[in-house]
Amino acid sequence: MNNLMLAQLMKDLQDPEMMREAQKMMQDPAFQAHMKKISESAQFQQSMKRTNEVMKDPKKMQEMQKNVEKRVAEGQKQLEELEKKEEAEKAKAEETEDAKPAAN
Repeated sequence: MNNLMLAQLMKDLQDPEMMREAQKMMQDPAFQAHMKKISESAQFQQSMKRTNEVMKDPKKMQEMQKNVEKRVAEGQKQLEELEKKEEAEKAKAEETEDAKPAAN
């Protein structure tokens, strides 16, 4: 996951509407079956084992926390720049629309 996506995820987790939609999705039996299938896969099991090992080591946890915080901060900067660019493009498009003569 790149930093921009990580920052967007963190932002979405603060959005009540987004969280309501996520909750609806998680209640869907098809989603639950898919998640069960994923959680039973060998790759997922290995990943969880590695994660649990890291979580037992305070030094590794501190290192991971710093890394995540750095990536989120970088992603937030990218997200802010992207949002400013989109706002500028939207304003420019609106100005162009306003400048067009009205059709009779």
